[in-house]
Amino acid sequence: MSHELNDQELVRREKLQKLNELGIDAYPAAAFEVNCNSAQILAEYNDVEKNFQSVSIAGRIMSINSKGKVTFFKIQDEKGKIQLFVSIDNVCPDEDKTFYTSVVTHLLDIGDFIGVKGEVFVTKTGETSIRVKEVTVLSKALRPLPVVKVKDGETFDAFSDVELRSRQRYVDLVVNPHVRETFLKRTKLIQTIRDFLNQHGAIEVDTPVLQSIPGGAAARPFVTHHNALDIPLYLRIANELYLKRLIVGGFDFVYEFSRNFRNEGMDRTHNPEFTVLEFYVAYKDYFWMMDYTEKMMEKIAIALHGTTDVPLGDKIISFKAPFKRVAIYDAIKEITGFDVSEMNEEQLLDVCKQLHIETNKSMGKGKLIDEIFGGKCEGNFVQPTFIIDYPVELSPLTKKHRSKAGLVERFELFINGKEIANAYSELNDPLDQRARFEEQTKLQERGDDEAMFIDHDFLRALEYGMPPTSGIGIGIDRLVMMLTNQSTIQEVLLFPQMRPENQECFFWTNS
Repeated sequence: MSHELNDQELVRREKLQKLNELGIDAYPAAAFEVNCNSAQILAEYNDVEKNFQSVSIAGRIMSINSKGKVTFFKIQDEKGKIQLFVSIDNVCPDEDKTFYTSVVTHLLDIGDFIGVKGEVFVTKTGETSIRVKEVTVLSKALRPLPVVKVKDGETFDAFSDVELRSRQRYVDLVVNPHVRETFLKRTKLIQTIRDFLNQHGAIEVDTPVLQSIPGGAAARPFVTHHNALDIPLYLRIANELYLKRLIVGGFDFVYEFSRNFRNEGMDRTHNPEFTVLEFYVAYKDYFWMMDYTEKMMEKIAIALHGTTDVPLGDKIISFKAPFKRVAIYDAIKEITGFDVSEMNEEQLLDVCKQLHIETNKSMGKGKLIDEIFGGKCEGNFVQPTFIIDYPVELSPLTKKHRSKAGLVERFELFINGKEIANAYSELNDPLDQRARFEEQTKLQERGDDEAMFIDHDFLRALEYGMPPTSGIGIGIDRLVMMLTNQSTIQEVLLFPQMRPENQECFFWTNS
């Protein structure tokens, strides 16, 4: 995408040309040897046993303050910022001072990458700095960074536009240090989960992203075409049916961090591409899964915050087990006043009308109950709560409840009014599963574009026998939101989906 160069960009290109004329390669091929980072220097310099006389460090210039024969730089590396003290005599010990008078003072800009070698010292103002002896230009920035100023704890000229930050995350990461912290916490969260599962004998696996049938969830898929096979393929909406095939194959505990794709709406908690953790455990049920999920959530909260009490907006969310457990029909009755447990489709439509919930002719009994709960109830569950025992019509992959007719052994975990996880005692009866798929086909015929397809190969797998199994899907992006105090999903996605720049852009706000 080309654009007309502004004055600053033209000046930077002129400086690049002058560097070339001086014989300085602004994009050198040779590696620059780094032996420490800014955080190490700031943390360890006061240790008398440390000797930083041969410090070699690299980073991006974030500020320049030239005072005649001395120039102060602030450079930023992955771990933070540190001050450089560059004097004309140190970097140009001979008679020729061209490098300092031309390059250091006139041809370097905020945003450029440099490598320096020198020694650590403390300035008269008490700031740990590097007295520079050598400067190497590593990369010339041809676009200026937004200059964010901080004085007395107050930020000026912040790079804060939501759309621009999401579109240019590479700039956002450079000038807004708190953004980097969010994604470091995301990495730590995922690693904590992986360690927790591995410690309990789980095996991490990979399953197909391109699928011939979009199974495992009720969602609208993205469709593509495979030229060599001349068949349609779908980007996965879930990996559930493949993981359960592995349980059939003899694995007892499998998991996958799955990139899923759903061709649906976008808002503060939905992105068309998202990350879900799914794991399946043989010989377990949804009661075991609730206990296990509580323990894992506790572990995650402590890993990121050192406590199970986590701030989220103006609330404190307690991840301390046990979590409250509420049957979905009880939740609906308590919050709306309607007992929908024995209602038929016509009666549910009337309830929706009274509650001002929009419906359409494609909605069956399960979808109507889901709309009532989603529209009127789920926002009330701020503290971690398991909503349990869903109607069979809403849960085509779930085992029927062992003691409650018309229900299945399913739970969803809600935190701060949002669904974080969905789990079952998995249906392993192939005949019942086939009948459930056939009911989904009837919903498709009524126009429900989120109804499930019949996966004949999965049915064949079940016919070979699958042991009693419990499985769960956990929305990683939403969980990261909760644990990093973010109100929109794009704040925890490095590159959220957006319209091309030359079109009207949809983006999320904090409202």
